[in-house]
Amino acid sequence: MAKIVVIGGTGLIGSKVVAKLTEHGHEAVAASPNTGVNTLTGEGLAEVLEGASTVVDVSNSPSFAPADVLEFFTTSTRNLIAAERSAGVTHHVALTIVGTDRPQNIPYFAAKVAQEELIRDSGIPYSLVHATQFFEFVGSIADISTEDGTVTLPGALIQPIAAEDVATAVARAAAGAPTGDIEIAGPEAFGMDEFARRALSFRGDPRVVVRDDSAPYYGAQIEERTLIPVEGAQIFGTTLAEWLPLNPPRH
Repeated sequence: MAKIVVIGGTGLIGSKVVAKLTEHGHEAVAASPNTGVNTLTGEGLAEVLEGASTVVDVSNSPSFAPADVLEFFTTSTRNLIAAERSAGVTHHVALTIVGTDRPQNIPYFAAKVAQEELIRDSGIPYSLVHATQFFEFVGSIADISTEDGTVTLPGALIQPIAAEDVATAVARAAAGAPTGDIEIAGPEAFGMDEFARRALSFRGDPRVVVRDDSAPYYGAQIEERTLIPVEGAQIFGTTLAEWLPLNPPRH
């Protein structure tokens, strides 16, 4: 039975990954500040990685400010890689984003690019799972784009995916041999404005969604196809129409 440590293992994706790996007979250990493991300070890393063959990193920065998110992903990844080398870990799996390899000026993406570079240069065999935006983010995307009751978003295409499907892909990567870079996505592409419009309409949200291709996404302008997967991506089946009834908004 392989010991697999899941950094960020108590969060949205991590908790699902731990459950899936455990269900398939692996010794999956959830590691997060809640369990005494802090990748930013290094606290608890040596202890939790003892005897582990694989590490899965699905952690996320608590702050999305550009300097904070860059500091989080570079510092935590350096600490994690150093601890993995000491523990003899042979597979590093990280969840990242579709579009990090394309021209864009999104600070969060820049931080993920820095994380990916550290992983590729580490010498530890790796799998980087590049996911599209999660269905679960639709509320926050609408909220940050709202002013005076109007949601303004670009028509840039996205191909969102359910968190459950993301966790399945990450768990499969962790249970298998290192594969390098893979992309995963949901089955349907929408304009970002249409994604928000469908979700808000279904939920009875009175906000009006307006398309403006000059509108920013997390502070940056994006091209039409920056956020959708390339040919050969793994496509998962959960549609937005299937997901919405099972996932009411959180208050």
